[in-house]
This record gives sequence, C-alpha cells and structure tokens, in this order.
Amino acid sequence: MNAKQLVGEKATEYIQDGMIVGLGTGSTAFYAIQKIGQLVKDGLKIKGVPTSKATEKLATELGIPLLNIADVRSIDLTIDGADEFDPNKQLIKGGGGALLREKIVASISKVFICIADASKSSDVLGSFPLPVEVTPFAYQVTAYQLEKLGCTPKLRMQGDQPFVTDNQNYIVDCKFEKIEDPAALTIEINQIPGVVENGLFANIATRIICNTEDGSVQVFE
Repeated sequence: MNAKQLVGEKATEYIQDGMIVGLGTGSTAFYAIQKIGQLVKDGLKIKGVPTSKATEKLATELGIPLLNIADVRSIDLTIDGADEFDPNKQLIKGGGGALLREKIVASISKVFICIADASKSSDVLGSFPLPVEVTPFAYQVTAYQLEKLGCTPKLRMQGDQPFVTDNQNYIVDCKFEKIEDPAALTIEINQIPGVVENGLFANIATRIICNTEDGSVQVFE
C-alpha cells in the first residue's frame, strides 16, 4: 500500500454512521473516497458533499449518495489533501485547481482532516507556490497587485491556454519565499479586487494524517 492510500484510508476511520462528509479533491483524497465507497457498499450510511466536478463523478461511480452543497449548512467531517503543511497545521491547497469549492466546504465543516504524505511537510509554508483563484477579467491587474505583496505570480496554463477552474476562473500561482503569517496574508490577498479566493487554509485543519519513513501513520491533533 502506498503512502497516499495509507493516510487516505486511515482518515476514513473517523467517519460514523449518519454523517455528512466533505469529499476532497486530488490524488490522496482519491484513496479516501475509494475507501468510503467500499464502506458505503458494506452498509455505512453517510451523505457526501464533493469539492469538485471530478470528485462528484468519482463518488457517483462508487455509489456514494451526494448532497448539493446549496442545501447544506453544516458538514460533520471533511477529508481533503494538501500541497504543503507546517507544524501549526496551516495548509496550502489548490494544486489541483479546486481551492474555492474546497474552502467553501471546509468553512462549514466541524472537523477538517488533512491527509498528506510526509514530503508535503515544511517548517514554514512557501515551498509550494500559493494558488490564487482570480477573475479572467483584468487578471493581469490582479496579478500585478499580488506581486506587490512580495511574490512572483504566474498564470497557470493548460497547454497553450489559461487553466480554467470549475467556476470558470483563472489561477495565478504565487511563489513566496516564506509565508510567516498565513492568516494575515489570507486577508491581504482576499482584499485585492479580482481575487476570488486563495489556497491558504489558515486555522482550518483539525488534524493532519501523514505517513512516516518506517511506513506507519502519524496523526497531528
């Protein structure tokens, strides 16, 4: 079993009958969703809330009953991956481009479990470029204003066209040297007109589950 599958399946142990469960997006969340599909098949009664079109498709194929997020006010537990995490459980997400929906789901989750392999761990956030979802209109102006915060911004491409999110927006990947105060930077970024949301998940994760070098699993509460 690979590291991603190990931590993904471990996270499902926190799911209980009757829960509403947020279903993350990405290669690690994939394994958690696969396991949830198996548990549902074996009789677990839950309802899922997907964080992307790709996750919705996967969950439907696995027979996981889904709710429309528009009808949900509270989620019991969300399982999602991260592109980088620090010792204070601060995260960078959005490498897969689903950060807006992921953050909306996270914002109404009572428990947020981050699953990641140990290679995503950093003493200080900043190794992974911070994804910022922006409106296509005047994205150049928005990128310029992001640059003034001390990063190198780069429009995310898919082939020779800009990458387009599930919400029809663009993503600017912002390379900061170090992000010492994720909560403060979140506010600064989100005050820029044209920014829809950013991939800093500050003070959101309840616990982080990651693998260790000896092949076991570590849980940070």
